[in-house]
Amino acid sequence: MAMGVSKSSSLNSDINVTPMVDIMLVLLIIFMVITPMLQAGVNVTLPKANNPDEDPNIVKDSAVVVAIPEPGMYYVKKDLINDKERLIARVKHDVGELKLSDPRVVYIKSGLNVPYGEVVKVVNWIRDAGVDQLGLVADKNKQPSGTGS
Repeated sequence: MAMGVSKSSSLNSDINVTPMVDIMLVLLIIFMVITPMLQAGVNVTLPKANNPDEDPNIVKDSAVVVAIPEPGMYYVKKDLINDKERLIARVKHDVGELKLSDPRVVYIKSGLNVPYGEVVKVVNWIRDAGVDQLGLVADKNKQPSGTGS
């Protein structure tokens, strides 16, 4: 027998979706606010290049990224490293934690104010850690609209 609503009964068989929509909108707003904060690593003003190769592995949580925002400041992921020995040990540890399917690449994000010699020094330290594959990170130049290359 179907559920009927009479004038004397206060039963309502309709589903009220308003609370569910409210919850979904709140969750959507929360995710929109939190997602940009989940970006791994340290913010570095990267040099620009015309056609840098895009490597999708750099945005993975497992990627080993060494950031040099200023001369003498070294970050592995989000942790500040002060000296050569600690950087080498940390890179060895993080590369050792990678899965067999993950590429054994260490990415270097160097700021615009960092001298070339500082980057070479960090490259040598990473090679001392036993890593042969390095990736230098750069942003793509934005070309003005209407100009072709």
